[in-house]
Amino acid sequence: MKQISKRNILKVISSMMAVFMLGSLAACSAAPLDTAETTRDSSQVEETAASEATEETDSDTSAALTADSVSVNDEAVCSEDGAHLLGISGGSKDLSNIKFIKTGDSDSGDEADFYGDNAALFAEDGATLNLSEVVILTDGTHANAVFSYGEGTTVNISDSYIETEGNCSGGLMTTGGGTMNAENVTVNTSGNSSAAIRSDRGGGTVNVTGGYYTTSGTGSPVIYSTADITVSDAVLTSTASQGVVVEGKNSVTLNNVTLNADNHTKNSDKSSFYQAVMIYQSMSGDASQGKSSFTMNGGTLNNENGDIFFVNNTATDITLNGAQIVNNDSSGVFLRAAAAGWGSEGSNGGKVNLYAQGQTINGDMIVDSVSALNLYLKDGSTFTGAINQDGNAGDVYVEIESGSKWVLTADSYVSSLSCDKGAIDLNGHTLYVGGSAYTGGSSTGSAIEIVSESSSGSMGDTPPSKPGSGSSSDHDAPPAKPDH
Repeated sequence: MKQISKRNILKVISSMMAVFMLGSLAACSAAPLDTAETTRDSSQVEETAASEATEETDSDTSAALTADSVSVNDEAVCSEDGAHLLGISGGSKDLSNIKFIKTGDSDSGDEADFYGDNAALFAEDGATLNLSEVVILTDGTHANAVFSYGEGTTVNISDSYIETEGNCSGGLMTTGGGTMNAENVTVNTSGNSSAAIRSDRGGGTVNVTGGYYTTSGTGSPVIYSTADITVSDAVLTSTASQGVVVEGKNSVTLNNVTLNADNHTKNSDKSSFYQAVMIYQSMSGDASQGKSSFTMNGGTLNNENGDIFFVNNTATDITLNGAQIVNNDSSGVFLRAAAAGWGSEGSNGGKVNLYAQGQTINGDMIVDSVSALNLYLKDGSTFTGAINQDGNAGDVYVEIESGSKWVLTADSYVSSLSCDKGAIDLNGHTLYVGGSAYTGGSSTGSAIEIVSESSSGSMGDTPPSKPGSGSSSDHDAPPAKPDH
């Protein structure tokens, strides 16, 4: 049996005392909540808020919320290392119009990243935590703002403002199969490894509607996904890191989202490339191995530095449906599927199915010798660019549906091609198919089988067990990750 430290025993006793005094609202012992104010029934809070001038609250989703624009009546503060300002285990709790301020650090990265240690607001064991018009401010290492842990646990948060300043401190954090639902939330993080929408071992389900999500730290994409994450009608901005990172057998879907990415800092020496969207497998055990997916329906992606997509050491489906994608870096490519420092040399390339549906694609694609690409141009899509213009490398299959078009900007090399006559504008260049120059007629080829390695042995398949439950959380130190 895993030994429980004296510090953890004291934390358990402290939490039990807090639960006895405050019911389902557990505050850290260093700075207990004012029970006369913050434990009022949610109906009382709503009644009070309704009686106030609604003009003071900015609920307009066309503008980002601030800490001052959210209507709050009460304030709760906690400065104890490793403690939650509020913790709920099972049951249900509704809270509104409160400012939560959490300082203090966690001395265990795993307990914080996987199990919620030191998170400001924390829900587990099938609890439902409903938050509306709250402000959450954290300033400490491993101080995530709001954390949903475990299957059956759900956090719903709306019309709220979140700001985290320390390293490894995400805004919305989900692990162990939990669920996070957010609507009209503004999140700003400034620490390193502090994604605004963040998940870790065991993953879960995250649904975000509206709001503004901004990161400025190294290794802090706006979204770091080891879960199934869907974001709709929101504005996502990264000023130092990738806009989105998907790890392992997980997914990100963006619906009518504006994504602004300016990746210009490095948190690892495993790759020399910068990108807006990175899809990979770190082999740390935090995400199961298998095919991932990235989907963008409508919306806009603006990239300021490097490539648009980088795929490494995994297989993925990328689906683009009428999105406006602009690369403001003329030296960057649209897609780079290539080996980097993750995985085993010789088998750590990127394997990609890229589905373009009513999509305009501008930019080159590079597929190295241990990578593969199936490119499908459908529903009137247009691709203007070159594929492997420097010569043969990885396997590439291109399929152009009637009504879609490929306009070459340089000589290109593919393994196989399916298209009707007139589907390709050579534009003065040469397209080599299986080593032979394409002459402009119809062509029938075969797609490449895109598979990922078995996920057996990966700890990412199942929710992590908390320390002391009979299963150890110990694991080898993970390789450097964009968010770790």
